[in-house]
Formats: sequence, C-alpha cells, structure tokens
Amino acid sequence: MAASEPTPNSLAQLFAQRRRASGKVPRPPVPAADSLGQFGLLFQEPAAAEPAPAPAAERKVWSVAELVGILRGRLERDYADEWVQGEISNCRAASSGHLYFTLKDGDAQLPVVLFRRAASLLRFKPEDGLAVMVRGRISVFESRGQLQMIAESVDPRGAGAMQVAVELLKAKLRAEGLFDADRKRPLPAFPRTLGVITSTQGAVIRDIVTVCRRRNGCLNILVYPATMQGTSCAAGVAAGLNYFNNNALHRVDVIVIARGGGSAEDLWGFNDESLARAIAASQLPVVSAIGHETDFTLADFVADLRAPTPSAAAELVTAAQHRVEERVQALAARLLRGIRFAAMQARQRYTQLASGASLARMRDSIGRRAQRVDERRYRLEQAANALLQQHTTRLQLLTERLQRQHLHRSVMQAQTVRLQLDARLQRVGHRMLQPAMQRSARADARLQSLSPTAVLQRGYALVFNAQGKLLRSADQVVAGDEIVAQLASGRVRSRVTPNDSKQGNNA
Repeated sequence: MAASEPTPNSLAQLFAQRRRASGKVPRPPVPAADSLGQFGLLFQEPAAAEPAPAPAAERKVWSVAELVGILRGRLERDYADEWVQGEISNCRAASSGHLYFTLKDGDAQLPVVLFRRAASLLRFKPEDGLAVMVRGRISVFESRGQLQMIAESVDPRGAGAMQVAVELLKAKLRAEGLFDADRKRPLPAFPRTLGVITSTQGAVIRDIVTVCRRRNGCLNILVYPATMQGTSCAAGVAAGLNYFNNNALHRVDVIVIARGGGSAEDLWGFNDESLARAIAASQLPVVSAIGHETDFTLADFVADLRAPTPSAAAELVTAAQHRVEERVQALAARLLRGIRFAAMQARQRYTQLASGASLARMRDSIGRRAQRVDERRYRLEQAANALLQQHTTRLQLLTERLQRQHLHRSVMQAQTVRLQLDARLQRVGHRMLQPAMQRSARADARLQSLSPTAVLQRGYALVFNAQGKLLRSADQVVAGDEIVAQLASGRVRSRVTPNDSKQGNNA
C-alpha cells in the first residue's frame, strides 16, 4: 500500500467509505492492493443477512537471528555508555586475552566481557568477590541469545579505589618475587655514562646535571625524553628502558627514572604493571627517583635502588666519584715515580750491555724464530699428508661401494639368489608332496587289489543276460537265452544250448 494512506483496519470503515461515496462525499483514493485477496475484500458487497467477518491482520514472522539482531541494535543504541556496579563472580581469563566475569547484585546478575585491548589497560587483577564499577555498553550475545555487557573499563568501587588497585597489583608482584632484595643489583662504582629518563621541560634534568657536574665532571649523561604523567607515561618510560638496554651505540652503565613531585593521579603512571615488569627485566641497574621522599610507587619497589628525590639520585650515582680527583692525583704521582724509577733502571742495564752481546742475542733470537718456522712447516706438511691420506682412503671406500652397486653384478647376484630360491622351493615342494604321493600309491594298490578288473586279469569272467543283469547261477537262464561274458579284454556273446543232464547248462 502507499506509505501516505492508511490501510482500512475494519469492515465498518469500509462501509463508511461507501456511505460517503453515495452521499456525494468525495471518496478517498482506494489504496493499492497487496494481493488479490485484499483487493477482492475492498470491493465485495456485504451479505444481507449477516456482515462479512473482519479480515485477519497479516502477521510478521521473525527469524531468530533477525529478531535477536534488532534487539541487540536497539540495546547498543539506547544503552551505549552505562555505569554498573556490583560484585565479580566466575572471573576467568581466556587464552586470547579476553576477560569474562559475572557482575552480581543481590539476586540479579549480568555477564560481562572485557576484550583484550581493554583488559590490558587494567591497573589491578579482577578477582571473585571484588566490588567494582564497570563502564560499557549493553549488548546481546547472538549465539546464545544472552544479555551481556561489553566493558570498556573496570575500577574498584567506592573510596580508595586507586589504592585498592595498587595494593592488589603490589601483592601480585611481591608474590612473583619482583620486590625481593636478592634480585636487586648494586650500582657500578665508577659509571662512565648515565642514562636519564625524564621530561626535558622541567627542572629535574637541570638538577641532575648540576649535581653530576659538581661531583664528577667526567660523567657522560644521556637523556631519553619521555612523558612523565598521563596515560602515555608508562609506555614512554618503558620505551626508554628498552632503548638504553638494547642500543649498543649509546651504552650506559646505570639508568635513572626521574620525576618531580605531584599528586597521586600525576604519579599513577608509575604504578603500571607493564612498567614494573619492564624495570624488573632491565639488564642495567635502575634507580627510581619519582616524586618527593613521601611518595611511593610500584616502580620504587621494583627498581634496584630508590632515591627520595632526583638530586639525591644524582648524588647516589656519583657517590663513588666524590673526591675522585684527589685519589687520581695521588695515584698519578705514584705512577710517575714508578715510571721514573723503572726508566732509571733500564738506562743502567743498557749502559752495561756490550755491542757483541747485543749482536749475539739478536742472532739467537733470529735462530729461534727460524726454528719455530721449520717446526711449523713440518707440522703443516704432516697435517697435509694426513689429510691427503684420509681423502685417499675415503675415495677407495667410495670406489668399492660403487663397484658393489654395479648393475651387472647386482643382476648376477639376484639371479644366483633366484636359482637358490628355486632349488629350495623344489626341495621343499618335493618334501611336502612325497608323503602325499606315498599315501596315494598305497591307496592305488589297495584299490587295484579290490578292483573287479584285477580278478578278470586272472582268467575269470562276468556273465550278464540280455538285459544286462549279472548272472550268479545257471538256473537264471534257459536254453536259447543270449548271454554276454565280460573278459579282462573285451566281451563274448553266446547262446545257451540244451544239455542232456540238465537244462539251462551254460554254453
């Protein structure tokens, strides 16, 4: 139907349209029919006896995926940014990095999923029973048709939330041994180059340079500029640690992470778990000089040494170089006296040496060198001969193997093996058939002994009447009957003749 014209919803409205048409009332345009059935319904006259039944409204049949998709879209549009507080239950971390848990509040519960990107930004470890504040959007997991919340951030609930997160992470790192004193390394006594990770805009770097120049003017200082507060603080400081540990061109002996004082929020970046692990994984000693003496962060506990202020860190690094110039001057004076004494002794020995002795020592030295050359030449020849002999032996072995692998020889060997196998097969077959042949011969002999033909060979005969019936007595025939005698070779036909003594005697 047209979008701007309403479709009649009842039969009464249709009759009202007809009455308006008969009373010269302008008839509204007839809506286009969606089907033949609806078109016929609009123009069919009602029965006189009883009104026609109202048309059944067309029903919308949804597929499951279509309905769940529409509901998910409406939920994500209407509840795109919501805060929900509750207690964590059934918390589990997937191998993909996603975090799944259930947010419970009384008798109600809401599944929550924290994808890998958001889970990596957590400043504490979610655990069952922990009250949290979750921010995210409401959605539907279509595969299960289950309502869930896709979280963007999770924070401990109530006052002291930041401190709770720090304490949880601190307990985790302590359990892993990152705070143990036996893993902390001492600072080098005489560092040549100092690596400083700090902001180049503040007074921190100037204080460090001033103290180092005053206490040890020969110390080189390399500065890695980094953001020392905000969300990018931890990543910037970790990048500086990675640079100093892996850059062979700018090799440093000790690293100082320095920042001035500030609020807890300003220093929050130094409580990041990834930064703490980067400090613990550093191959170079790390000094933490963050904030004032009363400020403590996780970086202070993981670092090899904590300094109350950046200036104190510079003093600790250069402690071994304090008054080093006086010690160097004293050592230089001792070295100079020793050199002068050794030079004086050398001049005395030189004046005592004669020119002939010097020439003889030179000849001896040349002779010893020539002897070493001869010895090394002899060793070289022996090594070359041994190597040549080794290769010759290997060549002979390979030649013999090649000859053994010759095709004609292989064929001859195969034929020989085949003939041997044929002979063995014949012998085995003969041994297997001989008992059977002996049994067959014995059976044949027995059969021949029982055969009627063997009896016929001894001169006997079998006599049959004309019908082919074997005759066993002379009484079975009368004179004139035809009989057949079966001999060992052939048959004889005869006829019975009368006999004076007894009728039926055989011919």
